[in-house]
Amino acid sequence: MVDVFVTYGPWLIAIAAAFGFFMAWGIGANDVANAMGTSVGSNAITIKQAIIIAMIFEFAGAYLAGGEVTSTIRDGIIDASYFTDTPELLVYGMIGSLLAAGIWLVVASALGWPVSTTHSIVGAIIGFAAVGVSADSVAWGKVFGIVGSWVVTPAISGFIAFLIFQSAQKLIFNTDKPLENAKRYVPFYMMLAGFVLSLVTIKKGLKHVGLHFSDIEAYGLALAIGVVIAIVGKLFIGRLKMSEKTDRHTQFANVEKVFAVLMVVSACCMAFAHGSNDVANAIGPLAAVVSVVNSGGEIASKSPLVWWILPLGGFGIVAGLAIFGSRVMQTIGKNITHLTPSRGFAAELAAAATVVIASGTGLPISTTQTLVGAVLGVGMARGIAAINIGVVRNIVVSWVVTLPAGAGLSIIFFYMIKGTFS
Repeated sequence: MVDVFVTYGPWLIAIAAAFGFFMAWGIGANDVANAMGTSVGSNAITIKQAIIIAMIFEFAGAYLAGGEVTSTIRDGIIDASYFTDTPELLVYGMIGSLLAAGIWLVVASALGWPVSTTHSIVGAIIGFAAVGVSADSVAWGKVFGIVGSWVVTPAISGFIAFLIFQSAQKLIFNTDKPLENAKRYVPFYMMLAGFVLSLVTIKKGLKHVGLHFSDIEAYGLALAIGVVIAIVGKLFIGRLKMSEKTDRHTQFANVEKVFAVLMVVSACCMAFAHGSNDVANAIGPLAAVVSVVNSGGEIASKSPLVWWILPLGGFGIVAGLAIFGSRVMQTIGKNITHLTPSRGFAAELAAAATVVIASGTGLPISTTQTLVGAVLGVGMARGIAAINIGVVRNIVVSWVVTLPAGAGLSIIFFYMIKGTFS
C-alpha cells in the first residue's frame, strides 16, 4: 500500500470527483452543443427544446450505456507499465488531466469554438506522461493517428453530406412538384436515417449495457428498424394536409417541415450515442483514480465503475449544456453557413454515417470534427460563397491548439498536485 493513498486517499478521490464533474460540465457545454447545433440553427427546434431533448437523451446514454467498466487509460495512449512502481504519479496525472481538459473546454466554449473533448483529455494525458514520467511511456503512433484524423474525418463527413444534400436538391427541391416528390422520396431518407442512427446506437450505446450483437445481427436489426421508420413515415406524410396547388415557395416551406421532424429524431439518437460514448472522457480518468487508490496502488487495464461515477458524469454533461451550451450551438448552427431543416438533416445524417464507418474501421474520430466537416460539406454544395471562411479558420486553429493546450495545462497541474501531496 502506497503511503500517500493511506493518508490522502479520500482527499484524492474527492478532488478527482470534483474535477471529473468539471470536465463533464465542459463536455456538455462544448460537445453536446454539436449534436444539437444543426437542429437549433435550422430552426427545427428552439434552444430550450434542444436543451430538454439533450438532457433526457444525453443522460440516458451516459447512465444506461456509459459502461460498467471503463478503460483505465483511454485508447491505450500511454503505457501503464511505466507507473507500476509509482502508481501515485498516475493518480496525480489523471487528476491534473481532468482539470486541464475541463479548463480548456470551458475557455473554448466561452469563445464559441467547437473543439474535441476526446482530444482535450488525450492531449492532457500525453502532456503529464511525456514530461512528468517518460517520453517513452506515450504511444506516439496513436498520437499521429489523432492528428491525421483532423483531415480525414471532416473530409469523409463533408463528402457524404455533399452527396445527401445534392440528392435532395435533384430529387425534391429542383423539380416542378417538390411536395409530390417529397412524399415519394422522403420515406427513403427516413429509412436511411433510421438505419444509420440505429446502427450508431447499437454499436456505440448498447454494447455498454451488456447487449452484444454480431455485425450481421447489428446490421439486420438496424435495417429492420429503418424499414419500420420508413413505413411509419410514409403513413405520417400521407396524412399531412398540404395543397399541391400552392406556389413553389409555400411548397418548399412544407417540405422543410417534413425534414424538421426528421431532424428532431436524428438529434435524439445522436445525443444518446454521444452520451454513451463521450461520458468516458470525463469518467475514465476518474474511475482510474478511484480504482488505483482503492486497490492501494494496483493498476488494472480496466476499472470497474463505483456506483456514483456514471450519474456524476451524466449530471455534469447536462449542467454544462444547460448553463453554457448556447455559444457553440450558435457557431455550428448559424455561423458557418445558413442551415434549413433539409440542410441540417443532410449534415447530421452524414456525421452519424461517418461515426459508423469510423467505429467499424477503428479510426480515432471526434464527433465535433465530424459534424463541422458535414456542415461544411452542405455549405460547399451551395458554393464557396455560402461559407463563412473566417469562422471556419477560427475553428481549425482551435482544433490544432487543443492537444498542446491540454498538454501544457496538465503538465503545470501535475507538478502542482505532486508538490502538494508528496
